[in-house]
Amino acid sequence: MGKVTGFMEFERLEEGYLPTTERLKNYKEFVIGLDDAGAKQQSARCMDCGTPFCNSGCPVNNIIPDFNDLVFQGDWKNAIEVLHSTNNFPEFTGRICPAPCEAACTLNVNEAAVGIKSIEHAIIDRAWSEGWVTPQVPASKTGKTVAVVGSGPAGLAAAQQLARAGHSVTVFEKNDRVGGLLRYGIPDFKMEKSHIDRRVAQMEAEGVTFKTGVLVAEMPEGSVVTNWAKANVSPEQLKKDFDAVLLTGGAEQSRDLPVPGRDLAGVHFAMEFLPQQNKINAGDKLKAQLRADGKHVVVIGGGDTGSDCVGTSNRHGALSVTQFELMPQPPEQENKPLVWPYWPLKMRTSSSHEEGCAREFSIATKEFLGEKGKVTGVRTVRVEWTDGKMSEVPGSEQILKADLVLLAMGFVSPVATVLSAFGVDTDARGNARATVDEEGGYATNVEKVFAAGDMRRGQSLVVWAIREGRQAARAVDQFLMGASVLPR
Repeated sequence: MGKVTGFMEFERLEEGYLPTTERLKNYKEFVIGLDDAGAKQQSARCMDCGTPFCNSGCPVNNIIPDFNDLVFQGDWKNAIEVLHSTNNFPEFTGRICPAPCEAACTLNVNEAAVGIKSIEHAIIDRAWSEGWVTPQVPASKTGKTVAVVGSGPAGLAAAQQLARAGHSVTVFEKNDRVGGLLRYGIPDFKMEKSHIDRRVAQMEAEGVTFKTGVLVAEMPEGSVVTNWAKANVSPEQLKKDFDAVLLTGGAEQSRDLPVPGRDLAGVHFAMEFLPQQNKINAGDKLKAQLRADGKHVVVIGGGDTGSDCVGTSNRHGALSVTQFELMPQPPEQENKPLVWPYWPLKMRTSSSHEEGCAREFSIATKEFLGEKGKVTGVRTVRVEWTDGKMSEVPGSEQILKADLVLLAMGFVSPVATVLSAFGVDTDARGNARATVDEEGGYATNVEKVFAAGDMRRGQSLVVWAIREGRQAARAVDQFLMGASVLPR
C-alpha cells in the first residue's frame, strides 16, 4: 500500500453536508465530497491486510485496495480505470449505496472503516470533470440484437456491457424518462438526475437505442405496432424482432397495510408520493401533486424509502414528520466480533432524519382514522418481540394525528404484468425464476428470454442491480455467441 502505517496515523474522514437550513430550501445534492488531499489521506488508511474482505463485501467486487492505492499515489486516471472495470456507474453507488464494503473492511474490526464510498465518489467526480469518461464504441458489430426491458441500474448496466460487446441493444422503458427507480424512486437531493442523463448520452454514443413511454405487454389480437415509441409492445413482437430479450424491471409492487381506514384520502404508497416531486423537479406540470405542506405526516416503514419520504416531506414544509418501525430500535453500536465482515444490525440515522423527524420503534398501526373521507389520525399499539414472535403490549394503544400517511414498507415483487405476458415462471415471491450458477445463468423458462435485477432477486440495492445486469449481459452474450469475454 502507499502508506503502510496510514491506518494508525489518520482518523476516518467523513464527507460533509451543507447546513440543514440551506439544503431544505431546494432539492439539490448537499453532500460535500472529499477534496484531493482528503481523499489521499483517507486512502492512506487502507491497510495491507492480506485478505481484502471489502472486495467480497462489495456486490460488484470492486478492486478497492487497488484504487485506494492509486488515489494515494495521485494517479486518478488509472483509479477510474480500475473502478470502471467492475462498476459501470460509480456515480450512482458513490452517492446512494449503503457501502457494505465498509462493513467488511478489515480495519472495521476494531476501528472506523476506511471511507471507501467517499473515495469512490471522489474518483468518479474527478473523472467526469477531467473528461475521462468517454464512449467506448465497439470496434465491430456482431449483427445480433438484444431488447432490454427496463432502464433501471440493472438494465443500464446490461445494455452498456452488451453494446460494448458489439450487439445492437434497444432499451424499452415504460416511463417518460430513462432511469427506472433511479429516476423516480430516488429523491434528487440524494442523486440529481443529471448523472443519469450523461450516462444515457454516453450509451447512445456507444450505440444503445432508448425507447421511452413503451409498456411491454400483450397486444390485442390483430393489432399492429407501427411506432413503438407511442404504443405498447407485445412480448411476441420483441421475441420476433430480437435475438434475445432481457427483463430488468424493478420490484415496484409495494407492500400494503390492509387495516381499517386504508381507503381514506391521504393514505398513499411512498411510490405515489416520491415520483411526483421528481417529475416537478424535472420541469413537469402536475395538476394535483401530493404534498406535505402544513401537514402532520406519518411515514410507516423504517427503511431507506421511508427516509426519502421524510426528507421530501420536510422540503415541502410539513408541520411534523413521524416515522414508524415495527421492529425494536437497534443498538447504537453493532457487535463487531459477532457480525464482522457481514452487514451489521445497528441504529442508522440518515441525513433526512437529522433534518427533522420523530422516530418510533416497536409500533404497529391498528387503524387509520378519518373525518369526511379524509385521514385525520392513526391508531397505534406498542409491540414486543419474544423469540422472533410479535405480541401487542396491553394498554399501549395511542392515537397520533396525521393528515398524510405514507406507506414505505418495502416492495414484495415486480409488477406481474410483464412476467405473465412473457409466460415466465415465478418463484414463491413473484420474482422471475432464473437460476444463477457458475455457468452464468439468468435464463428463464422461455426461450431466449433472460431476467436480472429486482425482476429476478426481488427488492435490493442499486449495487446488486448493477452486478446482476453485468452478469446477465455475459450470459446473454454467451447465449448469442457461444462464448463471452465480458466479465462475470
